[in-house]
Amino acid sequence: MSSTANAQPAAILHEVFGYEHFRGPQAAIVDHVIAGGDALVLMPTGGGKSLCYQIPAIARQRAGRGVTIVVSPLIALMHDQVGALHEAGVDAAFLNSTLSMEEASNVEKRMLRGEVTLVYAAPERVTTPRFLSQLQAMHEKGRLALFAIDEAHCVSQWGHDFRPEYRALTVLHERYPDVPRMALTATADDITRADIVERLQLGQARQFISSFDRPNIRYTIVEKKEATAQLLRFIEREHEGDAGIVYCQTRKRVEEIAATLSEQGIRALPYHAGLDPEVRQANQDRFLREEGIVMSATIAFGMGIDKPDVRFVAHLDMPKNIEGYYQETGRGGRDGLPADAWMAYGLQDVVNQRRMIDESPAGEEFKQVMRGKLDALLALAEATDCRRVRLLGYFGEASTPCGNCDNCIAPPAVWDGTDAARKLLSTIYRVQQQSGISFGAGHIMDILRGKATEKVKQFGHESLSTFGIGAEFSEVQLRGVLRQLIATGSLSVDSEAFNTLRLTEGSRAVLKGEMAVRLRESVSQPSESRRRRTTEKARAPVAAAGLTVDGANRFAALKSWRAEIAREHNLPAYVIFHDATLAAIAAMSPQSLGDLQGISGIGATKLEKYGQHVLRVVAQVG
Repeated sequence: MSSTANAQPAAILHEVFGYEHFRGPQAAIVDHVIAGGDALVLMPTGGGKSLCYQIPAIARQRAGRGVTIVVSPLIALMHDQVGALHEAGVDAAFLNSTLSMEEASNVEKRMLRGEVTLVYAAPERVTTPRFLSQLQAMHEKGRLALFAIDEAHCVSQWGHDFRPEYRALTVLHERYPDVPRMALTATADDITRADIVERLQLGQARQFISSFDRPNIRYTIVEKKEATAQLLRFIEREHEGDAGIVYCQTRKRVEEIAATLSEQGIRALPYHAGLDPEVRQANQDRFLREEGIVMSATIAFGMGIDKPDVRFVAHLDMPKNIEGYYQETGRGGRDGLPADAWMAYGLQDVVNQRRMIDESPAGEEFKQVMRGKLDALLALAEATDCRRVRLLGYFGEASTPCGNCDNCIAPPAVWDGTDAARKLLSTIYRVQQQSGISFGAGHIMDILRGKATEKVKQFGHESLSTFGIGAEFSEVQLRGVLRQLIATGSLSVDSEAFNTLRLTEGSRAVLKGEMAVRLRESVSQPSESRRRRTTEKARAPVAAAGLTVDGANRFAALKSWRAEIAREHNLPAYVIFHDATLAAIAAMSPQSLGDLQGISGIGATKLEKYGQHVLRVVAQVG
């Protein structure tokens, strides 16, 4: 094969990665970058972002252009991506603290000679004088092919995962303006996108914005009552034996949930920044390499987690914004098979997030943007229409009802909470007038519902004109009203005064009846149709759902063989072959290497390395 043909993107896609066709805008992105253009790539998790820089890296290296530098924020991500490239026959390396001095020196020498195709490094390393001098030497010899900046949202203060080290990457454009640069991320709204362009000096870059839709993910948001019990019901009914992630806000909560799940027979591990680094790494390795592990974690866990068969992502506490929610839920179903995004939220979540914004040392402009982002997430949580339409709308993408989220499957009943809202605000006003101090939500609701508690009696609040005028409203209803009042700015929470409630300028419109408050009924329990569906759920792996009995047996045998190979290579099993590839092999029952060649995910190197082993496993099962 000629060097020109050898560097063609379609040929690389098939030969190296074993895929017949590009997806979505991948082909246009790859062509643009191979030709030397800069690019900003927004593509959802699981959409194939890595191929968008890996194929140009291979093509440009084969054409004699040199080495691609991949800026990556996490050591674990570098390790697994380099391991996957090695399995596909691509010469790749990483430079990070896990290497000995001798190992790092060897990588640097090969990089300087232009012998390696991709080198992964963290932004902190890339911007050091030593590394920059190495890049300069490579540049002078024409051995610097491409810069790929992964997780580019980290450069933006408006993003959900800001890392100041990313700001220094502007030096790449300043020093090497003729070397193409790619910035890639799965999540960025308009303001974050503009910040990425400005901070990385990508004003002339072509922007490729894919659909943010993840149609295989079902979004469900429930009102938080007994969150741990709700989570257990969800896992037992929907995802017994499945791999999943449970996000919690605090380290203490992470450990409590991991312990509770383990006590219930669910294989669960904790992950947060306060754990011993060796324990944290061991838990992450188990999650990536074993099946059916549930990781209870703070948001410290997740960026770059490539595990394709995560069947659910649960939030026990509300994230800060829709970008964070989208990024975290996107870690489910990377293989394109069905997955669930489940969240429980309540009034305290709203209060906590508001307090964190108000107490942050940031400037008022930043706080206002963060409040707007939180409000958008609250609107998604309180929505009575299609979740997916709301979610995609946030990123500027029009869509139609999905038929697959909780609101589409079981449309919630809606009630008019305007009267309740006016009575709540009136009660807060009268309490402040009489007592001169503010009180929390529980006390205000007790007054409104006519509950003569000791505290109510102590302050004489049973004498207020609003005492008992809201007896027809349940506590659940009133909490829903309070959430929406806080979300719309019609009520504020004073975090310095024990989370007490205070009226705002926005309260006036509600009190005057100028603003309606419409809310969803309680949705803490799954719908009957959903219960029936999950009760009947087959416990076979999702990828094997359509296989015959013989096919399922072959699939199980192939998974056992893959697990052994993965252990030998110290890699996650999916790096060897994805479940979808094993399922295709099991369905076909191939008899020759030629039969294997057409199966998606089997490139030339993997065919040569594993083909005969796969045929032997298939033949043994029959």
